[in-house]
Amino acid sequence: MLNIFTTIPLKILASFFASFIITLLAIPSIVNVARVKNLVAIPNGRTVHNSNVPNLGGIAIFAGLLISKMIFVDFRIVPELQYATAGTIIIFFLGLKDDIISISPWKKLWGEIMAAFLVVVFADIRFTSLHGFLGIQVMPYFFSLVLSIFVIIVIINCFNLIDGIDGLASGLAIVSAATFGVWFYLRGEYQYTILSAGLIGSLFSFFNYNVFGHKNKIFMGDTGSLILGFFMAVMVIKFNECNLVTNLPYTIHSAPVVSFGILFLPLFDTIRVFMLRIFNNCSPFKADRNHIHHSLLALNLSHLKATIILICFNAFFILLVFMLQDLGMIQLGTIIFSLGILLSFIPISILKSKNRIQKEFEKKKAA
Repeated sequence: MLNIFTTIPLKILASFFASFIITLLAIPSIVNVARVKNLVAIPNGRTVHNSNVPNLGGIAIFAGLLISKMIFVDFRIVPELQYATAGTIIIFFLGLKDDIISISPWKKLWGEIMAAFLVVVFADIRFTSLHGFLGIQVMPYFFSLVLSIFVIIVIINCFNLIDGIDGLASGLAIVSAATFGVWFYLRGEYQYTILSAGLIGSLFSFFNYNVFGHKNKIFMGDTGSLILGFFMAVMVIKFNECNLVTNLPYTIHSAPVVSFGILFLPLFDTIRVFMLRIFNNCSPFKADRNHIHHSLLALNLSHLKATIILICFNAFFILLVFMLQDLGMIQLGTIIFSLGILLSFIPISILKSKNRIQKEFEKKKAA
């Protein structure tokens, strides 16, 4: 460890700026290579972009995060993060291959399971308790493994699915990583704060190119979204396990529901879309345009405006779950899920009203 970074705040700042600069410098080169090799996302009937854009931004995010982690995180204090790093590398190559030549969903799933297995079994980063939900405290080891791997895979794919418009996945990850990072700092889990700072630094650079870039515009691709999901899954498990110790400051009650609230939009929107597909007698895995961000785009909002609205939507739920954490898991979960359903109907209702007015106008004009 560099001797000049002797305090935790300095290490946090150094991790942020190192990953920020690495990603900032890497993306132009990645864009040039991607264009030369034609490694671009081609518009189709489901995507919302209308030009060929390089989709290898996840490489830059990975580079910034990995290098800052290896330099500034003290693995002597958190040896489990070595295995999490190995899992991240598996996820990286899995996403990279899918971005370049595409792989089958089953192969992708097995790769995700392998990465999750490393974290859960070797790093022992896993759920050991349900915090009293349904009367369950300590879970049997096998059930703990299965639940932890399942949650990791769900969160990975939720971020993969939410990555539909410019800046959305990266913006949501910045807010969520900052929330986890601040709480870990307050709780004294400084290495996880340093790790969060590294991710945030990479994402700030990527967000700039993804949202505001013209010459060097880039998408994160599956490489980036899978890494974000994997990172958030590790943070969620660590957050829940830390809150099992209730005699320390800043203990969060109803930690499982609070962590759901921190990642509310990716998780809620995925559940919502899957339920809609099943209701319409379609496969829950069949791609469509029923995500909330599609509804906002249908209202003629720009990508940036839709992204800002949805980031604020997620931030609102983060504040809500922290404020209402003492209600209990069932009550709090019911409130946020019900509120999410009500709020998600707003853009749909506005769109239906707009279409109805448009049809009435066209009828009067034809008459």
